[in-house]
Amino acid sequence: MVRAAFPKGTLAVRIREALGPLFDDAAFAGAFAVRGRPAVSPGALALVSVLQYAEGLTDRQAADQVRARMDWKFLLGLELDDPGFDASVLSLFRSRLIEHGLEQTALELVLERLRGLGLLKAGGRQRTDSTHVLAAVRTLNRMEFVGETLRAALEALAVAAPAWLSGLITAEWAERYGPRVDDYRFPKGEEVREQWSQQVGRDGFFLLEAVYGPEAPGWLREVDAVQVLRQSWVQQYHRDGKGVSWREGKDLPPVHHRLCSPYDTDARWGIKRGSGWTGYKTHLSETCEPDTPHVITQVATTDAVVADTEMTEPVHQTLAERELLPHVHVVDAGYTTAALFLAATERGMELLGPAPHDSSRQSREGQGFSRADFTIDWDDESAVCPGGHRSFEWWEQKHHRNGTPVLKVFFSAEHCRPCPKQTSCTKPPSGRRGRGITFLPRERHEALEAARQAQETDEWKERYAVRAGVEGTISQAVRITGLRRTRYRNLPTTRLGHVFAATNTQHHPHRPVADRHPARWHPHLPPRNPHARGLTTQITHSSAESSRPGHPRRNPVNGWASANP
Repeated sequence: MVRAAFPKGTLAVRIREALGPLFDDAAFAGAFAVRGRPAVSPGALALVSVLQYAEGLTDRQAADQVRARMDWKFLLGLELDDPGFDASVLSLFRSRLIEHGLEQTALELVLERLRGLGLLKAGGRQRTDSTHVLAAVRTLNRMEFVGETLRAALEALAVAAPAWLSGLITAEWAERYGPRVDDYRFPKGEEVREQWSQQVGRDGFFLLEAVYGPEAPGWLREVDAVQVLRQSWVQQYHRDGKGVSWREGKDLPPVHHRLCSPYDTDARWGIKRGSGWTGYKTHLSETCEPDTPHVITQVATTDAVVADTEMTEPVHQTLAERELLPHVHVVDAGYTTAALFLAATERGMELLGPAPHDSSRQSREGQGFSRADFTIDWDDESAVCPGGHRSFEWWEQKHHRNGTPVLKVFFSAEHCRPCPKQTSCTKPPSGRRGRGITFLPRERHEALEAARQAQETDEWKERYAVRAGVEGTISQAVRITGLRRTRYRNLPTTRLGHVFAATNTQHHPHRPVADRHPARWHPHLPPRNPHARGLTTQITHSSAESSRPGHPRRNPVNGWASANP
């Protein structure tokens, strides 16, 4: 009946015929109690969540599709007259997955199924890249942020304790904080704006003192909006005997702790390649062998300020736990450091990516002697400069920013002052020390120099050209699932949503086998195979025995219990 209605098939039909029953209820057993009334099949809810991202549906729309669409019922194994479930079940299901640490289960089940079909295995090549994710909140400047934070706290207290609040504030407060901040016209002029911000600061402190006062109900302090107000005022304002003022410069908290919105306390302000955004960052890894389907093997989501280098080792750890660690991991320069090159080698794999550039002044300006022009005698713990002079100091230190072990080498000013190459090396020394050089410890230094030398060869450039294909994968995920704009207002649910998005992109009929990236971007890339098939089509041809002709039987739903969230 379904094939008669959809002769060319749909995404739901192709998934069912290619993979059969995909999500087993037992995989989600940890999120449900063993007693209580029967609940909807968690495997079916996981499938609906994946399809929901395929078509950009809300929870209510997805629940309506389950009741109305024949192909969805075919995928879920439901009878045509099945009434479906209430839309609120999807939200509760997501909460259960997060609460019990089962966010990655859907993707892991798909990977296990593909491994069983022989389409996925450890080794080979994989590539990783990240992209920005906009939060589901408005980007606010500093004045808008404090104004909206105070307004949100007042709105919450007006609902929670209207009688208590009405006896505290005056009509001026309603006039000042009644409209939303995007409807408010801020005063012009620095002095007037400074006065406005100080007024908001005083009002916020007045409200917090009242909430934490002995006459206020104790439970008011537990209101989420009040907690956000308290944290925001600590971060943004300074109060002393002279009054209330902005925190400035080093008095502000680090950016990874600083709130950006009262409605999403996990979102952070991030900058990448000169572009800033409020929200998160997601990292996708996929296989990239030329003769097999490209499969997304892991997805990780962080706040926007987490650097890519901080995610290289967690990505490797996740792939190792899934027994999918590649032989070659292709990444861009954001994922590489000397320590990460060594760590990858210890795991028995190659981290293929551009090495960090020499940060010395001479290297940046492209003139003079850089670190590479100095010879290190590791056994003698000294260095030799291009002029043939040997250093006289060798110190083991920690980097002042990140605590990385470094070696500091100094040359004597007696050698640097009269040296004919001094103008190409360093500034005229004023003390007993001349040129100073900072090196990494031996193993890291040699790994870094080896990577820098290798990336200058044509062979390395040809191998690295495959990295460009991950841009096409991210582009496809953005177009299919809206990956760059989260639907939720917190990091855990956003992370879960990205797992569903990656799982959905896995099944999309246009999932490429060969790279989609234009050859003009990377001339070393081979032309795209015109006969390349999508992943679902590839699975269908590779596993004909897994097809399920005819109408499938209904999935069992009894035995599952629903506990109060």
